[in-house]
Amino acid sequence: MPLWLDAILVIVAALLIDRFVGEVPNSIHPLRWMGNILSAIDRHVKDRASRKANVVGFLSYLAVFLLFNGIGLLMTSLFRIGVSEIDPLVGEICWIVVTALLFKTSFAIFSFRHHCNPICDSLDKGDIEDADARVQMIVSRNTKGMDADHVASSCCETISENLVDSAFSPMLYFGLFGLPGAVMFRCANLMDAMWGYLNDRYARLGFFPAKFDDVLGFVTSRVSPYFIALAGMMLGMDWRASVPAARAEHGKTPSPNSGWSMTAAAAVLGISMEKIGVYVMGTGPMPSTTDVKRCCRLIELSSILFLLTVCLILYGTIGISVQVLFEDAFFSFWGSLF
Repeated sequence: MPLWLDAILVIVAALLIDRFVGEVPNSIHPLRWMGNILSAIDRHVKDRASRKANVVGFLSYLAVFLLFNGIGLLMTSLFRIGVSEIDPLVGEICWIVVTALLFKTSFAIFSFRHHCNPICDSLDKGDIEDADARVQMIVSRNTKGMDADHVASSCCETISENLVDSAFSPMLYFGLFGLPGAVMFRCANLMDAMWGYLNDRYARLGFFPAKFDDVLGFVTSRVSPYFIALAGMMLGMDWRASVPAARAEHGKTPSPNSGWSMTAAAAVLGISMEKIGVYVMGTGPMPSTTDVKRCCRLIELSSILFLLTVCLILYGTIGISVQVLFEDAFFSFWGSLF
């Protein structure tokens, strides 16, 4: 099959896996193993005050990227080149499936509904303590004693903020560079989540991954209001409010990128989102459980639209060829050794 057809099948397969299979078990998920490696490195870093910590942070990113990129390329090249020498059709089908599976581990579209639906059920039953405990699993702030309005707001904030980190960015870099691009972003984003804190422990160690994550999310965060507007129009929401609100309010969040999708979603949904003592965005009422479910639909559709337009076009014209070049080079390198 031509490469462009392979690209379409990879994208569609990844979307179907995300929708009907869901997340890879945590015990074998690449992000879990990335996190374990980074935690081990973190435990052994002694000098955190000098420039050596900056170097360690950069080298840690490079090591994790090369390791997981190498594992991914090994798996895909074995099927595309190795198995195809025996049976071309079987090798191609296996390559499509494995590439789709690996790509799927870098993004999430439908997973937040599985986290948020039980929270909404608890809120509807009036069980605030259970809702507080459940929402703590998807946010970093302390949720103990949080009221129902702020629990629902936390859900909407997390869902809309992760449009960029969990969908648009890994999809963009997969489209441009294939699996190496998705791994490049996911490593930076995970390291930013683990080490990107301005304190004595991580200010230097997490400097490179935090800044690199900001750079990688610059474009995707700023185009997100347009896709939210398109999804909002298709869902019959106030789509015209998306872009003006994002331009006016995106600076309310500490992160330079997260405010764009959050403010756009709040405007389209007609709600307010509040993180006490940090920001209030939007002009409507605080969200209800119905609004949380509407937010899920809005962000899911925005993600699908981006995947089936920007990501598909880029991967079919650029990314798949780049990935194949990496696979050929990787397979030739190992072949020369053995």
